[in-house]
Amino acid sequence: MIRFQQVSLMRGIKPLLDNVDVTLNPGDKIGLIGANGAGKSSLFGLLRGELHADLGEIDFPSKWRMAYVAQETPALDRPAIEYAIDGDVTLRRLEEELAFLESEPESTSNGILIGELYSALADADAYTVRSRAEQLLTGLGFSLAQMDQPVASFSGGWRMRLNLAQALMCPSDLLLLDEPTNHLDLDAIIWLEDWLKRYAGTLIIISHDRDFLDGVVNVIVHIDERKLKRYSGNYSSFERQRSAQLELAAGTLEKQMRQRAHLESFINRFKAQASKARQAQSRMKALAKMEELAPL
Repeated sequence: MIRFQQVSLMRGIKPLLDNVDVTLNPGDKIGLIGANGAGKSSLFGLLRGELHADLGEIDFPSKWRMAYVAQETPALDRPAIEYAIDGDVTLRRLEEELAFLESEPESTSNGILIGELYSALADADAYTVRSRAEQLLTGLGFSLAQMDQPVASFSGGWRMRLNLAQALMCPSDLLLLDEPTNHLDLDAIIWLEDWLKRYAGTLIIISHDRDFLDGVVNVIVHIDERKLKRYSGNYSSFERQRSAQLELAAGTLEKQMRQRAHLESFINRFKAQASKARQAQSRMKALAKMEELAPL
């Protein structure tokens, strides 16, 4: 479970979040939406620990493994498929430890540790990792021949696909995706949508692709007026709920404007008349107490 508790965030002199409270449940597939500059990427920075809230707390289980797409791709000579597998950091660490121990002189303690590492690698599905990486890269549009080409040989858009493959290779409890469809063609988008539907962890997506959000998410979190509001359902459901709220708010505002006009008219007509002074004073107090509703 992810809890935002009275969280406030400033970037420079600009307030992005103001005293925010929201709870996200394990296994939720969340679409994070809001106007450009509202703070979507900054919220990801908070979750990744790259930014820190000015006030309040963000709480989620410390044991959760987090995956997200790197924004930079170094021009490596490393084959694309090996780069994708590098996303499973735990697996790569186990492989390095095993290679080190097997290169050392034989010893009883080494033998025990090597056995434990082989067991840990089996638990990490090391023996299926290449086939899993091939499936991911095929889904994202890579041919088998391209998988053995160096990362440096790919254009920027294809390198972003490799970064996405790395994030999907990483076993995770929380997956953060920022505009994942930007560099994908239709076939790859359809494949990714199907993959994310089967993802068992908590997913948060920033995307302007409404159809993609409709196919994947079951919760919308809307950043609006420096608040986070949670809506159940996909993007189309959010639009309907939001529209109904705006219609209700517009009606409330119109009603308030009529009430204010009526009170002001009475006050202006009768405040100078002694016989109506008490009623005029009462209406002036009511007008002063009336909460000012902002135009939509």
